[in-house]
Amino acid sequence: MSAPTTTGATVWLTGLPSAGKTTIAYALAERLRGEGRRVEVLDGDEIREFLSSGLGFSREDRHTNVQRIGFVAELLASHGVTVLVPVIAPYVDSREAVRKRHQREGTPYLEVHVATSVEVCSERDVKGLYAKQAAGEISGLTGVDDPYEAPADPDLRIETHRNSVQESAAEVRLLLSERGLL
Repeated sequence: MSAPTTTGATVWLTGLPSAGKTTIAYALAERLRGEGRRVEVLDGDEIREFLSSGLGFSREDRHTNVQRIGFVAELLASHGVTVLVPVIAPYVDSREAVRKRHQREGTPYLEVHVATSVEVCSERDVKGLYAKQAAGEISGLTGVDDPYEAPADPDLRIETHRNSVQESAAEVRLLLSERGLL
């Protein structure tokens, strides 16, 4: 095994709720740590609780949340950490602002679209959000009654209904390798 490099990068995994973003991120993090790499997962739910508490789900609040996460990700990545960010980030302009921040700072940034259909996501319904939305208990569910702007040209698109978690994590690892970030 070769010595780990100090090059960091941000890998933003975007997709609908229950698409598999977080599951893939943690599987990849485990693999990369096993290879001796410095890795952090910035889980969207944890960030909302600790860094963005008080924000709602309006377009403006979602944008603020994404920018905060993007700032932390870039900071960590600029210090040699591979940062995996499984966060919905439903708006193209918010994700693009994060990409531009990384570009300005000279920090590698990759966007991975976890392209899972709303039908598959609602079957998985990891947090029960689709059931609550269908029952009228919540509104503003991304991809159902709130917009999700899928990336037009991501660095990688993963279809989790066709791949296992390990296969999906391996695809992201391959992308990092191909870009010289491992």
